Amino acid sequence: ARHERPAIDEAALVAARACDRLLAAAREAQSERWVAYLEPLPDRLRDDELVDLRRAALRARSAYGPKDSIRDTLGPDVTEPFLDALDRLIRALNRRDATEDHG
Repeated sequence: ARHERPAIDEAALVAARACDRLLAAAREAQSERWVAYLEPLPDRLRDDELVDLRRAALRARSAYGPKDSIRDTLGPDVTEPFLDALDRLIRALNRRDATEDHG
């Protein structure tokens, strides 16, 4: 596995695929702002090292802000699967950190 962490690798790949679908929807909606925001994220989710992977996931997660959210532009059929995938990835990274910090 890329990081020798199968759970993290799988979660990152699921998030990357969900981001690909979200990016396609942003392009279809002609939302230049969200296209520019999302464009680098699928590759980062697929290829970044663990430290950078967390940064990419948190950057992507910030698209779901309380005042300015990607949900305001794109539908739940693409926004919610990506959000769920990001949250699973962040939890997997947190579990890894907790295990390494304490054992």
